[in-house]
Amino acid sequence: MGNVKLSAEGKEFDYPVMSGSVGPDVIDIRKLYGQTGMFTFDPGFTSTASCESALTYIDGDEGVLLHRGYPIGQLAEQSSFMEVSYLLLNGELPSKPELDAFTRTISRHTMVHEQLSSFYKGFRRDAHPMSIMCGVVGALSAFYHDSTDIADPLQRRIASHRLIAKMPTIAAMAYKYSVGQPFVYPDNSLSYTGNFLKMTFGVPAEEYEVIPAVESAMDKIFILHADHEQNASTSTVRLAGSSGANPFACIAAGIACLWGPAHGGANEAALNMLKEIGTPDRIPHYIERAKDKNDPFRLMGFGHRVYKNYDPRAIVMQQTVREVFDALKVNDPLFETALELEHLALNDPYFIEKKLFPNVDFYSGIILNAIGFPTDMFTVLFALARTVGWVAQWNEMISDPGQKIGRPRQLYTGPTQRDYVPVDKR
Repeated sequence: MGNVKLSAEGKEFDYPVMSGSVGPDVIDIRKLYGQTGMFTFDPGFTSTASCESALTYIDGDEGVLLHRGYPIGQLAEQSSFMEVSYLLLNGELPSKPELDAFTRTISRHTMVHEQLSSFYKGFRRDAHPMSIMCGVVGALSAFYHDSTDIADPLQRRIASHRLIAKMPTIAAMAYKYSVGQPFVYPDNSLSYTGNFLKMTFGVPAEEYEVIPAVESAMDKIFILHADHEQNASTSTVRLAGSSGANPFACIAAGIACLWGPAHGGANEAALNMLKEIGTPDRIPHYIERAKDKNDPFRLMGFGHRVYKNYDPRAIVMQQTVREVFDALKVNDPLFETALELEHLALNDPYFIEKKLFPNVDFYSGIILNAIGFPTDMFTVLFALARTVGWVAQWNEMISDPGQKIGRPRQLYTGPTQRDYVPVDKR
């Protein structure tokens, strides 16, 4: 592709330019420190490619999200979460026999070790479900020793299947524990998503009926959150994995990172904002507050770190909200407020100039609230869906023979070397 020249202290250095199949070219600066004694400075790594990946591509300026080349809108509307999971793990969409075999394999791993149930009793009843998820997922490595050897491709595959299969069970158990209801065992006659809904909202004494529109909506939410390139939690999984940590520990690290309100908690924040606004007639007041730099109020669910155009996932979510509300006979003023807020913001020069468009979190919280999930479960559902992306990214990283342990550098601004002074002389 060519080279880029860097001039430093009277010397010139050449660095090769690398090209991907699509997207920006990158400058290979791996020899920079050895040749110049300098590092690059890139807080947040917003201009740094930390790895090479064939999984997910995002064009934020054009509002494009592709999984293995397939547009997210097509996958959400026409595919299933199991099919997308297979795609992310294996690189191609499965044939019907391959999909059936993969689904059976995942179904066989949905149960968790019975002793794992006692872990939940160690948490306070009011413990946040994400704190439970961190602890329980990390503990899986204590139960499944036969799938922690990361050098063995078979063990890596088994661990991947176990994590994808057991995450809905662990998440549903976290919810059941928080509301004081008995755990519901998996029902492998149901779909991946239908099974999760039954384990979450079903009770042993009653027959649970999966509502097709709700099942479809949850499956779409899972698909839309399955992977999103090298975000904070995915980078955390890769960084933990680069040390050789077992896959269960790596995914637990991803869950911990996702818990942050700047990452996985955005849909909860967006829902709380809509509740604060209340009714459509109050929207103009809050829009003016959002424009005021001295006002702490911010429009949550608008704009994105990567997307500088309309979030393609939000388009699917907007359509899905109406389907869920119609099926559940919900008349939620929050949805009407959301529609009016979106309309006004999209036609306001201030938001157009700053490209503050609704993102996936703007609508997903409304859907989850209508289905019956409490807000503290929103990030748990995000983690459930993102597990397949984390697992696929982890597998890709482990399979790369050139992978090294992650070791970011720093610009040191502390004191220079100084001598220790005994305490009685300070």
